[in-house]
Amino acid sequence: MRPTRIIISGGGTGGHIFPAISIANALRRMEPGCEILFVGANGRMEMDKVPAAGYKIIGLNISGIQRGSIVKNLGLPFKLLGSMRKALQIIADFKPDVVVGVGGYASGPILFAASLKNIPYLIQEQNSYAGMTNKWLGKKASKVCVAFDGMEQFFPADKLLKTGNPVRKDVVDVLNKHYAGAELLKLDPLKKTILVTGGSLGAGTLNKSIEKHILDFIDADVQLIWQTGKYYYKGIVERLGLDFNPNVRILEFLNKMDLAYAAADVIISRAGAGTIAELCMIKKPVILVPSPNVAEDHQTKNALALVKNNAALMIVDQSAEDILVKEALSLLNDKERSSIYADNIGKMALPDADQVIAAEVMLLAGRGANS
Repeated sequence: MRPTRIIISGGGTGGHIFPAISIANALRRMEPGCEILFVGANGRMEMDKVPAAGYKIIGLNISGIQRGSIVKNLGLPFKLLGSMRKALQIIADFKPDVVVGVGGYASGPILFAASLKNIPYLIQEQNSYAGMTNKWLGKKASKVCVAFDGMEQFFPADKLLKTGNPVRKDVVDVLNKHYAGAELLKLDPLKKTILVTGGSLGAGTLNKSIEKHILDFIDADVQLIWQTGKYYYKGIVERLGLDFNPNVRILEFLNKMDLAYAAADVIISRAGAGTIAELCMIKKPVILVPSPNVAEDHQTKNALALVKNNAALMIVDQSAEDILVKEALSLLNDKERSSIYADNIGKMALPDADQVIAAEVMLLAGRGANS
């Protein structure tokens, strides 16, 4: 028997790419000789991250709709047609047994091409609110793997499988690492600590909120791990100085995210689906400030799924500058509420998502090979 051939398509953000790589790694554990080809969008971060993880990737010349710019969208139909032709060619050349879509620009053309060639495909929908492309493609999908309840409003109920979102195992391995985290960050392990993270690029609202009320942390003698992101780091350091206060660690990026999570008592974050999956595994009190700058307001819907289960506190972006720091310090000092949030968010964790999804992919690949 020839090795199983699988195409994994999508990307654009770490929230799409890291789950895709996790699924690929789980597939390799199940069948070490399986052939995996990624399809991404040229110029997007998957074109670097996927080869770095040891997988081959082909890029499509595709982009999304540019809000507020008619001129930039004029070439979109031509890009779409070109991407469809290339997607059909990729399918013809690689001859996959199954195709997996994780979201992002490249996912649409390759899944549609698979549907035209009657190749089974699986959608991994990471958010609590499905985007237009996935809703449309979901009608012909063999399986739709989801992370939240209530997804039958977007997809056929008989195709749904609640798997959760794959997470990077090293990032969520926080057990018994509190002291190691404090040591790495040069913090006092006995002092209360808040972690603020806006992702690799950073979150403007989170940074403004923290900077505006930075002295509140000093006055409360609370330690702050402040991951600014690369867009904001230089300006913040220029204004405050790198060694602003012994209680404050200003960092562009956190290479050891597990140790930062482990050192923190309360975590402030955006509400991307991948981040939420990690936070459920970490089981600590969380404040979510959903980004308003994402398609179909996904992050607010993701955050509300936790709020509904009394598993996190949500603060809307517009209010964050005024109340975020005050609410964070209040939660830090409220042992009962912190404990409730930590317990409830932990109950929402689905730790083996990568393995469960990979097993479904292999089932579909078998069906595809025999059809």
